[in-house]
Amino acid sequence: MADSFKEKREKAASKHMSQIEIDAQQMREKMARLRELRLAHEAANPSAKPAPRKQAAARQTSSKKKPAKSSAQAQSLADWLDAQQNQGRRS
Repeated sequence: MADSFKEKREKAASKHMSQIEIDAQQMREKMARLRELRLAHEAANPSAKPAPRKQAAARQTSSKKKPAKSSAQAQSLADWLDAQQNQGRRS
């Protein structure tokens, strides 16, 4: 009888929860289930451990490099201002 009361209470509470709260609860349950599966897999296969996530993220960001400006494009601010003024532009 206690279980049925608890189930009724949970149903009533779920009707009043917003969709965001329901989604958040489902996400937490999914993460807990996946964590349990991962830990069980790691316990069964201790030699097959994945690389830490922080290192993988660091590898991805370090591979993206900005292209260097060529010396022809590099120009001092004073030169640019002089060119603008010579073209008749006011600053």
